[in-house]
Amino acid sequence: MTELTAVKQIKATALPESNNKSHLSPKQKAVIVIKFLINHGADLPLDQLPETLQIDLIHQMAAMPPVDQSTLADVIVEFANELDSVGLFFSNGLAGALTDLEGKISPVMARRLRKEAGVRQIGDPWDSVQTLPLDELGQLMRSESTEVASVILSKLKTSKAAELLGTLPGDQARRITYAISLTGNITPHAVDQIGSSLAAQIANKPEKAFEDTPVKRLGSILNVSAANIRDTLLSGLEEDDQTIGTQVRSYIFTFKHIPQKLQASDIPKCLRSVDKTVLATALAGAQQADMSDVATYLLESMSKRMADNLREDITELGKVKAREGEVAMKEIMIEIRRLIDTGEVDILIHSEEEETTAFEA
Repeated sequence: MTELTAVKQIKATALPESNNKSHLSPKQKAVIVIKFLINHGADLPLDQLPETLQIDLIHQMAAMPPVDQSTLADVIVEFANELDSVGLFFSNGLAGALTDLEGKISPVMARRLRKEAGVRQIGDPWDSVQTLPLDELGQLMRSESTEVASVILSKLKTSKAAELLGTLPGDQARRITYAISLTGNITPHAVDQIGSSLAAQIANKPEKAFEDTPVKRLGSILNVSAANIRDTLLSGLEEDDQTIGTQVRSYIFTFKHIPQKLQASDIPKCLRSVDKTVLATALAGAQQADMSDVATYLLESMSKRMADNLREDITELGKVKAREGEVAMKEIMIEIRRLIDTGEVDILIHSEEEETTAFEA
């Protein structure tokens, strides 16, 4: 039950209409409503109010005399009547509006408005820390003092904190866990200040024109390039910069890499939606282009009936043009990458590739 529904139900069932007119100030009426809702079990997010309003609320509540039943009825009924007349609620301030419009407006403009308006407008500054991915949290931990890192770890959910701790170097992890034992007397204000400072750092990160890394962008482009162009560019890139060339090569996943990158048990799933003529053309093209091992791997990973039918289709096709075979192979790879993106198929990562970077479709 929401707080608004609670007020309306209480108005209808527990509070009679009163003709008495109270002479209370708006602040006094506000604390009466808040106290009334709290007494009836409402969970009010008062911590999201600006600190000045929270202080005013506390002082006003401390100064309030007892309120009789008639006055209480007047205030609650007035409040409920105002709720009945409201047709639409808007978010609290710019931060709330930006949250409502998340994903609907330009991300660049949203970041600029948040930065110009200030980080701490509403809510808990630690929320922005909690939502950081593990790799960014690890960078944050390494850039802060051991004491601050111990506070960060303490504020994370237990499962995420444990996962993060496992990614840190052993000596740093030991220092941070020891520092946690010394945080018993840290004040809420100090924790809030640390959170605000970290949130400011997160909000002020330089904007990037591209979400993906240069290596991933190069790898994605070369994945769909013609084989001769891809091989030439990769060789040239490795000559110019061996490290970058090796990293880009680790992102490459083309038709010929299927036996190394996909489990045999996933092959039927990958080919289920592929047109049989396209599949037969791709297999025929693979056999003609020194990729017989790939064709054999695919055929042996599917049902015997389907494999036999495809072998007949390949025989009927005879020799296919190299361009037709390459186009058919690309269609199969498009479907495979779609399944990778949706998490339905996993990529096999070998140890030598793990030393550079994992493939990301």
